[in-house]
Amino acid sequence: MAAGAAAGTTAGVTLAEPATAAAAQRAVTLRGMRTDKEWDRFLAGQDLLWKRMPRTWYEGPFLGNGLFGSIVYQEPGENALRFTVHHSESQDHRPTEGGSDWGVARLPVGNLLLRPVGAITGVDLRLDLWNAEVRGTITTGKGTLKLRALVHNDRTMLLATVEASEGEEGFRWEYRPSPAISPRIVREDPPKGFEPNPAPVSRTEDGMGITVQSLVPGGQTASAYKERGTGRERTYYLAVAHSFPGTDAEGRVRTTVRKASALPVSSLLRSHRDWWHRFYRKSFISVPDGMLQSFYWIQLYKLACAAREHAPVMATTGPWVEPTPWPGVWWNLNVQLEYWPVYGSNHLELDAIPRTLTENTDVLIKALKPEYQADSAGLRRSTDAQCEDNGSMPVPGVGDPEVGNLPWALHNVWLTYRHSMDRGLLEDVLYPLLRRSTNYYLHFLQEQSDGKLHLPKTFSPEYGSAPDCNYDLALLRWSCTTLLETVELLGKDDELAPKWREVLDKLVDYPVDENGFMIGTGVPFAKSHRHYSHMLSVYPLYLVNWDQKESRDLIERSLEHWISFEGALRGYSFSGAASISTQMGRGDDALKYLRELVARFIQPNTHYYEAGPVIETPLSGAQSIHDMLCQSWGDTIRFFPGVPGEWRDVALHDFRTQGAFLVSGVRKGGTTRWVRVRSLAGEPCRVRHSIAGRVTVAGVGGPAPKWREVADGVIELELDRDEEAVVYPAGSRPDFEIAPVKVTKPAERWGLPALPETGAATQVDLVGHFDNDAITTEMYYGDGDFDGTGRTYPMVQLPQTGQTEDDGITFSFTNGSEGSNNNVIAAGQKISVPTGSYAKLHVLGSGDTADVTVPAELGYADGSTAKANIQLTAWLSGPKYGETEAVRTSQIHTRTGALGTKAAIFHQKVELDPVKELATVTLGAPSGTARAHIFALTLEKSG
Repeated sequence: MAAGAAAGTTAGVTLAEPATAAAAQRAVTLRGMRTDKEWDRFLAGQDLLWKRMPRTWYEGPFLGNGLFGSIVYQEPGENALRFTVHHSESQDHRPTEGGSDWGVARLPVGNLLLRPVGAITGVDLRLDLWNAEVRGTITTGKGTLKLRALVHNDRTMLLATVEASEGEEGFRWEYRPSPAISPRIVREDPPKGFEPNPAPVSRTEDGMGITVQSLVPGGQTASAYKERGTGRERTYYLAVAHSFPGTDAEGRVRTTVRKASALPVSSLLRSHRDWWHRFYRKSFISVPDGMLQSFYWIQLYKLACAAREHAPVMATTGPWVEPTPWPGVWWNLNVQLEYWPVYGSNHLELDAIPRTLTENTDVLIKALKPEYQADSAGLRRSTDAQCEDNGSMPVPGVGDPEVGNLPWALHNVWLTYRHSMDRGLLEDVLYPLLRRSTNYYLHFLQEQSDGKLHLPKTFSPEYGSAPDCNYDLALLRWSCTTLLETVELLGKDDELAPKWREVLDKLVDYPVDENGFMIGTGVPFAKSHRHYSHMLSVYPLYLVNWDQKESRDLIERSLEHWISFEGALRGYSFSGAASISTQMGRGDDALKYLRELVARFIQPNTHYYEAGPVIETPLSGAQSIHDMLCQSWGDTIRFFPGVPGEWRDVALHDFRTQGAFLVSGVRKGGTTRWVRVRSLAGEPCRVRHSIAGRVTVAGVGGPAPKWREVADGVIELELDRDEEAVVYPAGSRPDFEIAPVKVTKPAERWGLPALPETGAATQVDLVGHFDNDAITTEMYYGDGDFDGTGRTYPMVQLPQTGQTEDDGITFSFTNGSEGSNNNVIAAGQKISVPTGSYAKLHVLGSGDTADVTVPAELGYADGSTAKANIQLTAWLSGPKYGETEAVRTSQIHTRTGALGTKAAIFHQKVELDPVKELATVTLGAPSGTARAHIFALTLEKSG
């Protein structure tokens, strides 16, 4: 790797050592990955693999360029491979009619189906991160289809090539437009009187298919598609565009497809790959944990698929729209977490937040009630990509007023400024908007009898309301501190500066109790809660931090108390706990939390869901890895502050920090061997280098900079713009090499492995038979119905990563997004199983209103059958038929809320004839009114 901003080259580094004049001119080479081959080999080790057909949003390969998004999985119920077709600008434009849920909701575009001639019998797919494409083979009963597909980086177009074997020459593509209705339809009907958009209109002109989706308020979404070639080798082009209020989208997509189809495919591949190869070379991280190393690089790929500076700010689903209750942009955590990884990874070109906020300042002002618009601005909880929604921001003291979203979003803008030191960003975006968002708080601050300034009741996402809400107190303190620093940097004499100082002097302290941070005055933290909004002062604001020895006990108590409440914790709860732990220097705890995040929540393709598809949590997991390796809050660059003990070797290169520095460092054998800092802006530089004992500071390509030790392990460097320094143990001569570290904890690839047939167990695929939804979230109780009365299992207490294990047997387990079925009610379904000789049938299921006996019929390959009874206990009882409780919950959901009643899903075993080859299992309906719900089947071979 380069020692500097340029990537992919070898640089000579001159290290000035004080021992002798000769030593001061000794030249060494900083070695690293220099070639495409080396990068390809490394990233190939992180690729996702599919050995069986993906079936959902959170299982399939995904592609994107910030605008066009596509996920690949089986068309439900059909013999076809689906490529979802979506565009991040495609939305409705009626903000006063249902807001972000309906009136300005993201809108689906369509699906492209690859239809083979024969029945699909298997897939072998790879998501190639280095080239940003999915490729592989689809095997059918008639032959094979070799596939390559990508979303072109420059052309907002899906490009797919297929090479068919003999027997599959007749494969075909089919484009299906989707109705332009909010994905919120999965939860509820549209508002009364909401006029539906017209049906899409398709036609063919000069060999090109065109679909135009017109919208009620004007504008359109258009798709154009064309196939080139005949016979066995064919290429398919599909472009999408959205325009509002104009209707030029159709002309743009026609031009895109026409120009692309006139070029050689090799030319399109080259320009696409050039962008991605440059992208990856901008920074490098390697850790010895195979699972988390791959996870990190997949998130970096995901971020570049979903975000661009010029693209719409990311919605909760990214560019990949699916049925979801969250069809817009959420500003009370989602957006902030989505964009955090752009800073350390040195990818500010992906950051759309500053542009989004400044372009829509008028919308932010009009979001407030008229009496506050003269000097204030606010951001509603959920909006479209232009910050638009219906209604006005709530007023503190009335209802549940969530008012902190704009200052928290502006904290991201501050981070962008600090990582770039772009004065224009500070002056044109942050200062005017932060001034307005702070003014909104100032309207409601009141001095009380204690001489302190207090806030009336405001809302702490997503817990509840309280006066002196810690969430808002933290944001107000940060805002006033940042404004004072900003006007000093800009040389402005702001008339409000005295007021900001008064706020910092007199603002009430954070409400705390014996358990740590409260929600606010009079409201303790007393229930399970996924959001760390009450601890925002600790992370990410660092107003209360581990460097303050007097704050350590408070931080520790607050973290332990918050994360100890099970029931509503979600994925980002654990990424947040990991990042807070790294601030405390507790890398082992951070690793524990990250592994819990993965084990409990992250899906096969590293996506995530909470009632519906959302992407912020995996991206926040990538930020937690950043926090383990390097932090730069408080004007100090901290190398390796939260590296776990088992990560003996770590490599970091061109990591971007606050102050606009690019830093590198290597640890080997648990010891930091050297660190390097390059200044991009000539800012003051303080470094906590994590090197024990005396250090040598050497220049890079010139004399050593001036430096001084200011504390044990902390030095200050005087670096001008574009100057670099290397720090290493005195008396040593380290190997200045950046390279992938050895993986000491291997892991299976992300993606979908073949259904397990290793040893004794074979899982049966039941997804196509699912006909009941037995699972709901604490956010919406009206979705499923397990027992006929609307009661269900709570999603958060059930397995969420596609499988579960009991008594040594692994089962597939579907706990999908809202509105999806996850079990089969036994009613005569004939289930095909992988033909083989088995000793036992393992069943995961339960009865609903009573205990049940399923009269099953076993079908063998020789045509014979046998009867078997599957006895299952009712879900609210203890096991009665020798089962084990494979899953136990502490509550159930009713239509009106959670009920503290225990429920279970049971693991039952049925003996089989191990001599015969089993082919089918038919699930008969039990007698009586109680129903049997089957969640999974696994077959066990004889020993």
